[in-house]
Amino acid sequence: MAVYVGRMKETSDGQCSCAFEAEDREQMNALRWLLTINGVMFLGEFGAGLVAGSTALIADSLDMFADAAVYFIGLFAVGKGVLVKVRAALLSGILQIILAFLALTEVARRAFVGNQPEPAFMILVGLAALVANVTCLSIISKHRRGEVHMRASWIFSTNDVIANLGVVSGGALVYFLGNRWPDLLIGLIVGVVVLRGGVQIVKEANKAKSVCLTG
Repeated sequence: MAVYVGRMKETSDGQCSCAFEAEDREQMNALRWLLTINGVMFLGEFGAGLVAGSTALIADSLDMFADAAVYFIGLFAVGKGVLVKVRAALLSGILQIILAFLALTEVARRAFVGNQPEPAFMILVGLAALVANVTCLSIISKHRRGEVHMRASWIFSTNDVIANLGVVSGGALVYFLGNRWPDLLIGLIVGVVVLRGGVQIVKEANKAKSVCLTG
């Protein structure tokens, strides 16, 4: 698949294109909504994870935090040059990888010292997060084949939906099986999904950077 790294910001006569300005406004509006939704959900899900003692919820909330940071970085990149957008995507991917390792570390810690989580909290909060991320996915969907910093946002939102489905499933398994291992397993899977998404966007950003510099 070809890597689309950006587009010209000026017409041949040096005047800024109204179409490009409109596209920038659309990107900024989309990223503002995504930043707000993920910021609010991070606070709610992290608090619920602590109360419920759920590794899966904590891992998913760290994913929300990473995404909020990604969208903040993306806002900075809108309207900037191609290399700025590529670097923003690269920074976003690196941040995701760091947060993924933090989530995986928490899973390992709770495997030794954690208690059985409250499954009702896991299911209810997981469903709320799922609704929030499906909303994010619908907002960012029109930009999923756009510039690299916007594709990063699409990748992360897609991974979030997968992670939320895992949290809900993990809560149900904790309830039916009566032990905490499904929570730890889902926390591990969420961490790996976040890690995979971060690595994917770093690869895309590096490829886009190479195309930009050689083209």
